[in-house]
Amino acid sequence: MQLGEKKLIVQRASVGAKNPSSYMATASAAAAMFAGGASGVNVVNMMASTVPTTVLCLMNMVSPEELADDEEYEEICEDVREECGKHGRVVNLHIPRPLEGADVPGLGKIFVQFHSVSDCATAGTALAGRKFANRVVVTSYFDPERYANRDFTSNEPTE
Repeated sequence: MQLGEKKLIVQRASVGAKNPSSYMATASAAAAMFAGGASGVNVVNMMASTVPTTVLCLMNMVSPEELADDEEYEEICEDVREECGKHGRVVNLHIPRPLEGADVPGLGKIFVQFHSVSDCATAGTALAGRKFANRVVVTSYFDPERYANRDFTSNEPTE
């Protein structure tokens, strides 16, 4: 697709792909294409969620309605802990819940802290693209410092 003077290549999401180096190259090229333009894309921030950490962020798994119900929330926590535990040692799990009249950072995301980066990377690769409640799971890595501070507003590196 032509976008101004540049050509935009659209591909299927490859989060959790078996060949992460090709994904990194594709993402780097896309970031580089826009970095020089007026869009102001920061290459480091765009790539932050692809570098493994000890915290995995699972997306597209839950809705605010599901999280509002206490019984369903507990069941989701158990399911996620059990499934993630198959791929590494889970240290902690946090799922932000909706609060009436408030904007809750990280709502709809599930944050799983693993014992090691390798456990987290193994789980991320295994879970990406799988189905949970008829939704395709999307994974990324999350800044452990922000996770420790329960700062789910952003995944940009801390300064």
